[in-house]
Amino acid sequence: MGASVGKGVSILDSLPPNQSLHVVMLGLDSAGKTTALYRLKFDQYLNTVPTIGFNCEKIKGTTGKAKGTSFMIWDVGGQDKLRPLWRSYTRCTDGIVFVLDSVDVERMEEARMELLRTARCPENSGVPILVLANKQDLPGAKSPQDIEKQLALKDLGSNHLWYVQPACAIIGEGLDQGLEVLHDMIIKRRRIIKQSKKKR
Repeated sequence: MGASVGKGVSILDSLPPNQSLHVVMLGLDSAGKTTALYRLKFDQYLNTVPTIGFNCEKIKGTTGKAKGTSFMIWDVGGQDKLRPLWRSYTRCTDGIVFVLDSVDVERMEEARMELLRTARCPENSGVPILVLANKQDLPGAKSPQDIEKQLALKDLGSNHLWYVQPACAIIGEGLDQGLEVLHDMIIKRRRIIKQSKKKR
């Protein structure tokens, strides 16, 4: 579920060779950010500890138009006291991955407030957002449609491309597809910016 991502992208809309995309992975503590990062990097489950500060890994896209693209992914700690640091990581970022615990209904409102606060920072205006609806394997996990409503993603307005990707970071389900969608949204946004500059 999400804002439409355009198909039929021409070769002119692909990335220059060897360019890597800067992506920031945010979300509340215990949402599964670091698990998702290392599943993408090593294709295996690593037992993680709460992140104090950040982890950073270069990941190669494996599917669709994202295949071969390098993503420099910064996974930033989600504990309450660390969230003010998010802003310094999202400056000049190409895309934001917001990891969400799909089962933790009690903290859905907290997640919504943090996501909207980040998205509405002037420097993040229009930066594509991939919501990774993690822990879909657990009973009681909310569907992407429910998450879209509970996070009030439509309130971001038409300027913001976003998408909710169901995922299970422990086994890696949905992660590569999520990166592919994020890649397509980043390319689409660049195309829109280029076109708007031409009109001036």
